[in-house]
Amino acid sequence: MKIGVLALQGDFDAHRRRLEELGAEVTLVRKPDQLDEVEALVIPGGESSTFLWHLEQSGFLEKLASFVRTRPTFGTCAGAILLASEVTNPPQKALNAMDIAVERNAYGRQVQSFIGELQWSLGGQPLEAVFIRAPKITRIGPKVEVLAREGNDPVLVRQGHLMAATFHPELSADTRVHQQFLETVQAALKPAPSR
Repeated sequence: MKIGVLALQGDFDAHRRRLEELGAEVTLVRKPDQLDEVEALVIPGGESSTFLWHLEQSGFLEKLASFVRTRPTFGTCAGAILLASEVTNPPQKALNAMDIAVERNAYGRQVQSFIGELQWSLGGQPLEAVFIRAPKITRIGPKVEVLAREGNDPVLVRQGHLMAATFHPELSADTRVHQQFLETVQAALKPAPSR
């Protein structure tokens, strides 16, 4: 399976290494037409308003919006903000792909960054999660599944072929979040059974 990692900013290379470690073929996506070469996409962390500026300047935004409507996509931190249907603190445009509202920098500035241990719905050992100037998911729609929480806050969610995390799974030694995304990709790409 060919997974793209949006390589405009953020620690996209950490995502690439993790996905390759799990057996995926990875393309670093820097131009809109590269989206035609991949079956799924990871939108890494970074600064969401800077991301938007780059996407708009390069003519990328429309193509990316079309891609995320039909193809498996995983947004982490700023990537989660971009996938949201509503963004606050301050309000900004997003791809309106997932039925979630996200508050930017909700946990505070860089010095308030932390590493948490999450219980997640898939069981097993607690999940290590690195939060850096993290957003907070403040509302989830009825079709959004919560996979992990930090206290009462949803921090890893899935809606159909889309996943979003408010933390940085690429900075942890735990591979389970990326593995879950690859399983979501496989499920989404499986042909429908013939009748």
